[in-house]
Amino acid sequence: MSDSSSKNLATMRDVARIAGVSRMTVSRALKPDSPISKETRDRILKVVREINYVPDQMAGSLTTKRSGFVAVLVPSLNNLHFAETVQALTDELALVGQQILLGYTNYSSEREEQLVETMLRRRPEAIVLSYDGHSERTVDLLLNAQVPVIELWERPREPIGHSIGFSNEDAAAAMTQELLGLGYRAITFLAEAGDDWTRGAARRAGFKRAMTHAGLSSTRVVQVGRPPMSIEDGADAVPMILEKFPDTDCIFCVSDAAAFGVQSDLKSRGIAVPDQIGVAGFGNFEVSRFASPSISTVVVDPVRIGREAGRLIGRLLDGAEQFPEHLQIDVEPAPDLRMSTKALK
Repeated sequence: MSDSSSKNLATMRDVARIAGVSRMTVSRALKPDSPISKETRDRILKVVREINYVPDQMAGSLTTKRSGFVAVLVPSLNNLHFAETVQALTDELALVGQQILLGYTNYSSEREEQLVETMLRRRPEAIVLSYDGHSERTVDLLLNAQVPVIELWERPREPIGHSIGFSNEDAAAAMTQELLGLGYRAITFLAEAGDDWTRGAARRAGFKRAMTHAGLSSTRVVQVGRPPMSIEDGADAVPMILEKFPDTDCIFCVSDAAAFGVQSDLKSRGIAVPDQIGVAGFGNFEVSRFASPSISTVVVDPVRIGREAGRLIGRLLDGAEQFPEHLQIDVEPAPDLRMSTKALK
C-alpha cells in the first residue's frame, strides 16, 4: 500500500481498484442482502478490512433518506435511571438497525432547546427526550420535526407526540397517602429550588394535593439546591426543616439521594429513624435499598421505559401499523414502605 493510501482515508474507489471490481459492486457487497456471489463479496470485504475502509453513512442517507440514528436527550449522564433507560433503548434499537446519538440537557431548558435544534439538523429517525418541561421554541421545533417524538418519564398533559412513563404528581400523591395511612400527619416535603416545570415540581404538587385532600396543611415544603438534588443537599436541608417545621414527624423527599442525605444527617444528630422521624424518597435507587434502615420509596422501572421506547420506535419506523397521534404507554410506579417509616400508634 502506498504512503498516500495509509495517510488518507480509504475510499470506495480504493476498495474497487484493489478488488478489481466496480464501485457499484462494492456498494452492493456492503449491503446485508447483497445479490453478488459469495466469492466476490468475500474478496471485497477482505479488502475493506485490510485498508480500514469505513462506508460513508451520510452519503448513503442521501439516497435512502434514512439517517440510521435516533436522537436521545437525557437530563443527566450520572443518573443510574437514565443510564439504564438508555441502555435498554439502545439494545432494542439495535434489533431494528438503529443507533443513538446521545445528548444531555443538565436540566436546562435552554440547553435542551439548543440540542433539539442541533439534533434535528442531522435528520434523526426519531427523537426521544425526558420530560422536564420544554421552552416554547423547543415545543415548536418538535411539533414541526416531521419525525416521531417520544417523551419519557412523565404523562404530559399536552403531549408533543407519544409518551412513555407515569404521572409524577399522581405517584407522589399515592406515596403521601401511604404515609398518611401509617399515621403521619406533620409530613414535610423536601423539594428542589427552581424546579418549575420539572418532574420534581409535579411530585411537589402531588404531595400538596394529597395533604389538602386529607384536610392537612399543604404548605409544609422546604426547597433547596437545584435539580437534581444531591445527598449533600438533603443533609444540608435538615436544619432548615427542623427550624421551620419543628413538629415534623416524616420527611418525604423528591428523590432517594435527598432522602439518604436527610436520613444520614438525622442520625448524626441523634434523631432516630423511624422512631422519631420517618423518611421517604422517590426512585428506588441503590442508596434507598441498601441504606440502614432501608428507605421507603416510590419504585419505578427505568429499564422497561427504555425498552418500551425502543419497541415503539421500531414499530413506528416499520410503518405497518396505524398509531394515534398521541400514544401513551403507562409504566406505573408503586410505593414501597420500608424500614425508614413505621405505623404510628
